[in-house]
Amino acid sequence: MKTILNIARAELQTLFFSPVAWLIIIIFTFQCSMGYTAQLESWQRYFAQGYKTGGLSLDLFANQMNGLFFNVLNYLYLYIPLLTMGLMSREFNSGSIKLLYSSPISNASIILGKFLSMVVYALLLIGILLVYVLFSWKVVHNFEIGATLMGVLGIFLLICAYAAIGLFMSSLTSYQVVAAIGTLAVLAGLNYIGGLWQDIEFVRDITYWLTIGGRAGWFILGMFTSEDFFYFIIVMLLFLSLSIIRLNANRQKSRWTASLGKYAGVISAALLAGYITSRPMMMFFHDATATKMNTLTPNSQEVIKKLKGDLTITTYVNVLDDYNLYIAYPKAVIADMTRFRQYTRFKPETKLKYVYYYDTLKNASLEKRFPGLTSKERVKKILEQYDMKESLVIGPDEVRKQIDLSPEGNKFVRSIKRGSGEQTFLRIFDDPMVFPAESEITAALKRLTMEKLPKVGFLFGHGERSNKLEGDRNYNRFAQDKPFRYSLVNQGFDATDVSLDKPVPADVNILVVADMKVALSAAEKQNLDEYINRGGNLMIAGDTRRQAAMDELIAPLGVRFVPGQLVNTGKANLPDFIISKPTKAAGDLMYVMKELYKRKTVVTMPGAVGLEYSTDKGYEVTPLFTSDSLSWNEMETTDFVDDTVRLNTAKGEVQRAYPTVLALSRKVGNKTQKIVVMGDADCISNGEISISRQNIPAANFALITGSFYWMSDNELPIDIRRPEFSDDAVSLDKSSMSTTKIVLVWVMPGLMVLACLILWIRRRGR
Repeated sequence: MKTILNIARAELQTLFFSPVAWLIIIIFTFQCSMGYTAQLESWQRYFAQGYKTGGLSLDLFANQMNGLFFNVLNYLYLYIPLLTMGLMSREFNSGSIKLLYSSPISNASIILGKFLSMVVYALLLIGILLVYVLFSWKVVHNFEIGATLMGVLGIFLLICAYAAIGLFMSSLTSYQVVAAIGTLAVLAGLNYIGGLWQDIEFVRDITYWLTIGGRAGWFILGMFTSEDFFYFIIVMLLFLSLSIIRLNANRQKSRWTASLGKYAGVISAALLAGYITSRPMMMFFHDATATKMNTLTPNSQEVIKKLKGDLTITTYVNVLDDYNLYIAYPKAVIADMTRFRQYTRFKPETKLKYVYYYDTLKNASLEKRFPGLTSKERVKKILEQYDMKESLVIGPDEVRKQIDLSPEGNKFVRSIKRGSGEQTFLRIFDDPMVFPAESEITAALKRLTMEKLPKVGFLFGHGERSNKLEGDRNYNRFAQDKPFRYSLVNQGFDATDVSLDKPVPADVNILVVADMKVALSAAEKQNLDEYINRGGNLMIAGDTRRQAAMDELIAPLGVRFVPGQLVNTGKANLPDFIISKPTKAAGDLMYVMKELYKRKTVVTMPGAVGLEYSTDKGYEVTPLFTSDSLSWNEMETTDFVDDTVRLNTAKGEVQRAYPTVLALSRKVGNKTQKIVVMGDADCISNGEISISRQNIPAANFALITGSFYWMSDNELPIDIRRPEFSDDAVSLDKSSMSTTKIVLVWVMPGLMVLACLILWIRRRGR
């Protein structure tokens, strides 16, 4: 050990007597200071303007665009080869290697001593980074020191891995420039290799493990992963071993063929160790962030705990659905698997399978691009573009023996199946995000664990809004539209159509009545009353000019649609455009509404009626949303574009705040019946939930999610809330920020320049 320390000390003396080591430290410090202070200054200005938000710690260091740690990754790739290029090349070039060979020093001691010097230099770079970390700890309120130090660990391991690679390349040549270029080439190869041979399953796992790109990413985000930690350790040991073998061969003047077996043995052992440590069953994790942002929420973890036994997620990829083929074609499989990494962390025995097939589906683009060709001929064209083998793809008959995908339109879809036989589908969506998030994945998994799924029935037969796409912007897209992320079927519910010409099915526990235009018959009313009397939950959405048809429906609830139409002349919109604000009581009832109330977001209603209620029917009534106090029920005007509305109290028009959404509840047997009544059906239509208006912070969809979460007894949609970030302030004003910038950007690198000059002058004096 003493020999190793002496070699390391001598190497460090040589290193710091050269300008390269000092130059790298100075430039590294200057670049880090520039990036860090720019990011910190932008936050200081943000808070000075009165804004407030959290997540400052990770934004300063782990922001992938401007975060300090991600910027550092770009510098290290170039700096480390400049440091390591002379470790052994200098010894070969000067002839001093002969002195080492003639001394009683083992080759392992030489390599480990050289590597230790690089570890010490890495600690110097880490010490510079700690200056910014500790300064942030002082000036940022509730700074996430644990998560940030995890990022420091990741960068340290990366530097050491780079150094081991550079040391090996330096042992191969006496030319320092060649060693530096060779190190860059190896690093580039280790970044590139992850994309090679991805269509061969076993080879795919090995080449993916070999890639070094992104290995420090989880550490920087505050997450310790054993796979990445052991990757760095194995890479260090691999290249140090290769360097020792190289010195042994050079010292003993052995033929290269004699060392080939040793090289192969060391590489094979490293690959085997890497394969074992990358198996889900062998991994362990630690999330150092305060909000556990890298970990599934407790509700998701509870769902996974209930999934006893085997679980298989099979991805069915229709080659003719070439718009989505990129997601999971063979070269993208590993990247696709990482989308389930948080789930396999808690259920590592989960099997991920991929099935490539072709079958008929609606794809107008394919018809235009390949007119007149059969499906099989089109498949061949597509496979050529994706470099896929035809043997990977099965035909329609074979895939239909496995599963019926026609209800999914034969599009890209995943089947999730338990060993006990329960099965459900997980879809992708037609929005910018495309992939299912935690809410959708956990909802699909929860469907496999529930004895009875919440089932939503949509009443039809009286002119109600359709729950299927029929070219109408007002259809209820949230019901069963599979490509729509927030539709009920993607949030864990079952949905079906319901007719009141017979009793409501016993498995329906939420009934939706949306904008009914024709009143119920006596028999239908009796069937509805039976459903209500048994404690079934309801969502009733009225609309303008529907009071006569729907008043009889809601009268037994103690609710009444106010005659006329709500208008408001106090806003810069058409009078019939109503902005409803959440009440504090709504926040006490539903957590979603609490978020709306706190953030002062609203629900927009393009044409609504007010609600009146009494509490003498046995229901506890909670107004969820109300119009403002300048609104009234307009009885005369119907043309709100060309006519002017005026308050006419003689016609019974009363100006006040009207409830626009009510929540009713009562005990029925051993359960609580829950009913939501809305004065507008358009507010939950496809047109309204997908539109945005300037200066109106609308969150219409929260009304849907909040209501169904409440009516499903807090089962679905999945509650994936996390604690809010508390690092939401900096103790710097404009003046102190300027001083900080001067000290970090100019003074600190300047002191390093001064130290370098003093050392150089003293050395010349000797």
